[in-house]
This record gives sequence, structure tokens and C-alpha cells, in this order.
Amino acid sequence: MKVAVIGNGIVGATTSYILSKNDNVAVTQFDSSKGQATSASAGIIAPWLSKRRNKKWYRLARKGAAFMNRLAHDTKMPSSVYREDGVVYSRKIETDIEDLLELGQERKVDAPLMGQLQKLSPTMIQEKFPFTQISDWGLFVEGGATIDGQKFVEYLNQQTDFEQQYLNQTVSISNEKGRLSINGVAFDKVVLAVGAWLPQCLESIGWAVHVRPQKGQLIEVQLSDEKVDSLIGLPVLMPEGERDFIPTNKNTLIIGATHENDEGFDLSRSQVVMDDLLKSGQNLIPNLTEADIVGYRVGTRAYTNDFAPFFGELEDNSNIYVASGLGSSGLTTGPIIGQMLAKQVMGEDIEMSEYTNPVNNYIDKRG
Repeated sequence: MKVAVIGNGIVGATTSYILSKNDNVAVTQFDSSKGQATSASAGIIAPWLSKRRNKKWYRLARKGAAFMNRLAHDTKMPSSVYREDGVVYSRKIETDIEDLLELGQERKVDAPLMGQLQKLSPTMIQEKFPFTQISDWGLFVEGGATIDGQKFVEYLNQQTDFEQQYLNQTVSISNEKGRLSINGVAFDKVVLAVGAWLPQCLESIGWAVHVRPQKGQLIEVQLSDEKVDSLIGLPVLMPEGERDFIPTNKNTLIIGATHENDEGFDLSRSQVVMDDLLKSGQNLIPNLTEADIVGYRVGTRAYTNDFAPFFGELEDNSNIYVASGLGSSGLTTGPIIGQMLAKQVMGEDIEMSEYTNPVNNYIDKRG
């Protein structure tokens, strides 16, 4: 069976990896390498304390965190790709942390990956993050992890046996009398894991997709030696009212990311946004300056009107499979979506309704 996977982000890379383990599947991958969310992301995998009301999303994210953990261990991902150093949530009011702790204890029953939950006093938080001025109450969640999206894709691609790879190439899809082709090459099945670019991919074969792009930016800072001895091994800090602070194994700190709804597919660096991210860092870290910024990333996420991801076969027996709308939780939900799509492509009966609304809620056939 010849399968084309369009999009080499976290969903596409996982789908290709799993498909390639089947001797009866030949995987060809296409990717334009333009602005994908994965390549610009440094994500936090700790969905368990989310208060989103969408139960399908939480079920997907909870199982996604467990699958990502298993995939990381099975493929022996290095710490530069995936790290389990925990997450600290901070709140200014002690009872808010107690509420979070109670929620965590309830959800831990179905999510043992959460590990230890520990309430932190302001003194304990200050001791854990001595380079900050934070004086809030905190909750440490041991099982929280971080993932570098670009390095994840690069690492998983190295483990994947591709029939062919076409990177830096825009695709054109056609479907004439059930014959699928990408750029003139015939395939038995096609997976479209292109995020916010799904409308452009499906427009040529008569489908309208209700997905919008959202711009995200983050910065990476290098703290001077007098501010910190080492960031390696520190948990993520998610302070109330500020951006997230993600330590890397390079002894740098990532601050971000933004959620910009009116920028379309613009990938230019915004000085206004960089200043805003730096200001958030300065609110916690004394004397942080623009000179400490050593990197920045810009990417485009995909969102739906109900903020829910969708995935599955485009229509019965179309042999076209889609995924989009993952938003800012894509690094948590993307791998398990890739796994489910791969299983569907290989003919397994996967019950998607537990995790996503029907695809046709978001995609219409043009008249």
C-alpha cells in the first residue's frame, strides 16, 4: 500500500513513523517547511490540571501525554528532545493552589503519569527558582514534561523508513474517480497533517475547511552566571498572569508563547511582541535585558471555532485522512492523533468519537 503523508510536523512525523513499521506500507512524505507550529514550538506536556470543559479534548490530552511518554521511552529520545523534569504552577492566593491540588488528586486516579503532587510555600518556590523574584504559592506536578517540537520531528524522522521524502515542496492533490495523486504521483491513501494549511490543500478537490491560523512567538534567553548556576533539570514554571518559563538542557530559558489571532500566516518577527515577552520575563527575573535574548521562534497554529481538534477520514471510503485544529496543545495531542490516523489507514477500526467531533463538523463539500 502506497501512502502519502503531507506535513512533517508532530502529527505527520508520528503517522509516518508508525506506518513505516508495517512491512506492507510504503510511506512517502511531503512538507513545504513553511511556518509549521511544531518547528517553532517548545511545549509543556501536563494537561491534567486544565479546566477546559471539553471532555473529549481532556480525554485526548490525557491519553496523549501517556502515549508521548511511552513513545519517548520506546524510541530512547534524548533529553534534548523530551524531558521529564516536572511542572510548577504558581498562584498568588494559597487557596487557589489547594483547589488545584484537589483537582490533581481527583484526576490522578485516571492519570498515574502525574506522579507526585506537592504543595510549595513561597519560600520553597523561591528556593527552587532562586533567579526569580516570585513569591507565590505553588504546586509541583512531578510527571510534567517538556518537548522540543523541531527536534522531536528530526529525531522521529531518523527512526522512520521512508519510501521517499519531498521536503521544501508545496503539494497539489487531485482525486479523479477515486484515483488519488500528489503532484502527479498516484497513492492508495493520503494523510493531510498540514495544520492551518488544510483549507488550501482541500480547496482544489472541492472542500471548504473551517480552520483559522494563529501566530505564536517565543524567545529564548541566556541567564548570566551570577543569576543562576544551572537551569538543567529544573521544572517548567507556569506563573499566574505571566508567560510560561521553560528551562532547556542548553542552560537557557524559553519564555512564551503568544496567541495572536489577527496575523494570518505572517511569520515575521514582531519587535512589539518580543518586548512583551521580555517584559514578562523581567517581571520575574531581575535585570533581564534584550541582550540576554539568544533566539526566537515564530510559527502558525491551527484553530477551530470551538477550539477543538478534529481528525479522521474525510468521508466514507475517500482514503483521505485529515487532522487539524490542534491549537497550542498540539505537542500533547499530536502524537496520539498520529497514532490513531496510522491505525485507521492500516484498516483498524478506531473509535474516534471519544476524542473528537466528526470531521464533517469542520469540513464542507462545496456545492
